Amino acid sequence: MFYNFFEKINRKKQLFLLKKHPNVFFENIRLGVGNRFTLDKDVKKVSIGASADFRNYTCILVTKNATLEIGHHVFMNNFCSINCLEHIIIGNNTLFGENVKLYDHNHVYETSPVMKVYPSEFTKAPIKIGNNCWLGSNVTVLKGVTIGDNCIIGAGCTIYKDVPPNTQVINKQELVFNSL
Repeated sequence: MFYNFFEKINRKKQLFLLKKHPNVFFENIRLGVGNRFTLDKDVKKVSIGASADFRNYTCILVTKNATLEIGHHVFMNNFCSINCLEHIIIGNNTLFGENVKLYDHNHVYETSPVMKVYPSEFTKAPIKIGNNCWLGSNVTVLKGVTIGDNCIIGAGCTIYKDVPPNTQVINKQELVFNSL
């Protein structure tokens, strides 16, 4: 009973956060439980199309001067995450399985003379996902990638280069069985 009460409050809080932000535009979205939108006050634009559906525990981060565009009738299943530091576009009628991750950036790093990763510096490149796509569970899409219209990305794939329209991508892992 208390859980339902607090989830209802969280949903209203997240919707209020979206409504009050001057650069956020949306209509008729559905939010499950535990969703979190973290939006910098200086985002360039966040637009969420009609009938977008965010299942449970979806996390969306949009930083200063970044743009996130989500089309109409987009469905994000449980535990999806979008980290937008530059520009991410998701086309209409696109489905995300559980735990899909989008990252339009990488940390800046050096390998010589010693390995060093810079926690607050990033290289960035936009992500574009076309219309009518299905990204299976545990798919990760990295910076600079365009996925064309009508694509299916199989469970567990890491997409690090462009995918042409009307393509199916599978994670072909070999199962090796050894006798004990």
